[in-house]
Amino acid sequence: MKYLVLGTGGVGGCMAGFLALADKDVSCIARGEHLETIKKNGLTLHSDLKKVIQSIPIKAYSGDEYMDYIRKNGESAKPDVIIVAVKGYSLQSIVPILETVSKSSTLVIPILNVFGTGKVIQEMLRGVVSVLDGCIYIQSYRQAPGYIRQIGKVFQLVYGARPEQRIPAAKQEQIAMDLRSAGIQVTVSDDVRRDTFIKWGFISAMACTGAYFDCAMEKLQRPGEERQMFCGLIRESYAIGCKLGIPMPGDYMVQNLSLIDHCKPETTTSMQKDLSNKHESEIEGMLFKMADYGRKLGVDIPTYSKVCEKFNAYR
Repeated sequence: MKYLVLGTGGVGGCMAGFLALADKDVSCIARGEHLETIKKNGLTLHSDLKKVIQSIPIKAYSGDEYMDYIRKNGESAKPDVIIVAVKGYSLQSIVPILETVSKSSTLVIPILNVFGTGKVIQEMLRGVVSVLDGCIYIQSYRQAPGYIRQIGKVFQLVYGARPEQRIPAAKQEQIAMDLRSAGIQVTVSDDVRRDTFIKWGFISAMACTGAYFDCAMEKLQRPGEERQMFCGLIRESYAIGCKLGIPMPGDYMVQNLSLIDHCKPETTTSMQKDLSNKHESEIEGMLFKMADYGRKLGVDIPTYSKVCEKFNAYR
């Protein structure tokens, strides 16, 4: 199978790097100095999981370059699987790429943090290609142009079709087997709404707490107001999930505290970094979208409201 990774930051870079190390047919789309460095020197992957620091030759393009490549080489060059690993605020910009490079059998797997992204992309594409839903558990970041750092032993991809989609289970499992052979833990979800909401609830609480206090995860890992805020946000996302009809797990709080407690103490989220550096951020999807769900569904959200009040200028 041919793979395209759209967005080669910390998450997409790990996807592309692991696939390339396993000799899969993978191309990646990147921008600027990051792209030029990958073209010149390969993608440098520093991975705890793979126990390597290695420069990996990989086919890298800008969006325009990849579309030109597909136009010149035709249907046989088009990818079978497209991993979308851009930030939520970039979705509109990738629509022309997806429309140009996909074939009718291509499956698009978005691994953004915000709940419902697959359906949003599907609607943008007006049914041109099948877009699943997905999420990912990994600690990784772009350390420098062309250099991706993966931390710890967790690299788990979860994806699946929404109930109204008619995607053969065998096709989804075929992709999973291919990815597993590259060293990626994969679950083909039997309820992708549940699994993507649970991930969203965790990363939203983590990002909002870190940004509110401008702190690393070590503050959330011990008793104090930071951990109390995280727990408050988790309780509220649990209530929102229940109102949406999602079968929320009874140990939701325990699961999320365990995830926080297993983070590296120095961990901060990309949203927090972007806000600190005055860059465009995912705050709309991480904070305001969750709060909007709460208000619309009549859920009491005092903790989310408190965070919204601090960051209201970003709407």
